[in-house]
Amino acid sequence: MSRPLTGIRVLELGQLIAGPFAGKMLAEFGASVIKVEPPGTGDPLRKWRLLHEGTSVWWAAQSRNKQSLTLDLRSPEGQDVIRRLVSETDVLIENFRPGTLEGWGLGWEALSAINPGLIMLRVSGYGQTGPYRDRPGFGVVAEAMGGLRHLSGETGRTPVRVGISIGDSLSALHGVIGVLLALRHREQQGGKGQVVDVALYESVFNMMESLLPEFSVFGTVRQPAGSSLPGIAPSNAYRCSDGKYALIAGNGDSIYRRLMELIERPDLGNDPALARNDGRVAQVERIDAAIGDWCARHTLDEVLAALNEARIPAGRIYDVADIAADPHYHAREMIVEDTLPDGTPVSVPGIVPKLNATPGVIEHSAPTLGAHTDAVLESIGVDAATRDAWRARGVI
Repeated sequence: MSRPLTGIRVLELGQLIAGPFAGKMLAEFGASVIKVEPPGTGDPLRKWRLLHEGTSVWWAAQSRNKQSLTLDLRSPEGQDVIRRLVSETDVLIENFRPGTLEGWGLGWEALSAINPGLIMLRVSGYGQTGPYRDRPGFGVVAEAMGGLRHLSGETGRTPVRVGISIGDSLSALHGVIGVLLALRHREQQGGKGQVVDVALYESVFNMMESLLPEFSVFGTVRQPAGSSLPGIAPSNAYRCSDGKYALIAGNGDSIYRRLMELIERPDLGNDPALARNDGRVAQVERIDAAIGDWCARHTLDEVLAALNEARIPAGRIYDVADIAADPHYHAREMIVEDTLPDGTPVSVPGIVPKLNATPGVIEHSAPTLGAHTDAVLESIGVDAATRDAWRARGVI
C-alpha cells in the first residue's frame, strides 16, 4: 500500500522523546527511518519507566517501524558515516543541545553543503538562537517556561505536572508539521531544503490559547483553576453518588438550557442573565453547585446515561484500565497488539491521524539495539572487515 511519505528517507539522531516521537510518526506514514544510537547503551529511553527483559516497554511504542544503527558520533568514523548517509537523506532529526552537531562537524552548513535538499529538524529547549540557546532544556522545564505548569493544579497549591512528557510530545508534533511544510516547500522551490527550528518552550506556549492576549489587554494573569475551565461555563468534574467523577461540558448556550432542564433547574435554564457564556461565568459557582447537587444523587453510570440521552457532552475520567477495556478504542484501532523481542505480547497505541486512502501502518516492531547496523553500513560501502574493526573499537 502506498503511503504519503513512501520514498522519504529519515536519519534520526535524536534521543529520548521529542525527536524520536517525530521520527515515529513519519515512519508510520511511510518514511524509511534509520535511528542512530550510541553503541553499547543505545537510546536512554530503552531504560526508562518499566522494563521487560532489560528494555523499556515504552520502546515498543516509540521506535516501531525504525531501523537501529549503532554509531559513535564522537568518532571520526562515525561522523563520516553520517556524512555519507546524509547524501541520500531527505530529513535529519536531532534534539541535541545547540552547537553539539557543529562541534562534530555535522552542523547545518556542513551537511546542507553535502545535500542541498536536506531538511534538518532541530528540537531543543530554547531554540537555535536567543540568549537561552545554550541552556540545557528538558520538556518539564519547557512546560514551566511555556506557561502550562503555572496553570496546572489547584488554586494556592504547588503547580503539578500534567502526568506525561507533554512538552516533548507537543514539540514532536510541531516538528512533524514543520517537516511536512519543508517537504512541500522543497517540491515548489526546486529541491531546496531548510532548517526546522523547534523550541520545547515555544511548542508549549503555542497551546496557551488566550493567555497572552488577556494579559496584554486586561493585565490578567490567569491562575490555576483545578478541574474547571475558567471563563467558560459550565465545564467541570462533578462527584457522583458512587464517588466517581463525571466530566460535564455544558457550556454551549443551547446545551446549557438542556442541561438545566435535565437537572430540573428551570430557574437557571430560563434566567436571561445566564443565557450567554459571559453571564454564566459571572455566576459559575451557583451553576456548579446545582449540577454538583444533581450528580451527588446519582451514580456515574446514571449521570452519563441521562446526559447522553439529552445530547450533553460528558464522560467518565478514564484510567488506563478503562482505556484498555473500552470498545470504542478497539473499534477505532487505537489499541494495537504487538510483540516484544522475546515474543511477549504488548499493547501499544494505534496510529493517529486516520487517513482513509493512505493510512499509517505498523510494518514491524521496535528494533533491538544495532539490529540494522551491518545492513545500513553495507549499503554505503563499508565492508565486513572494516565493520569488524570498528566494532572492536566501539565505533559501532
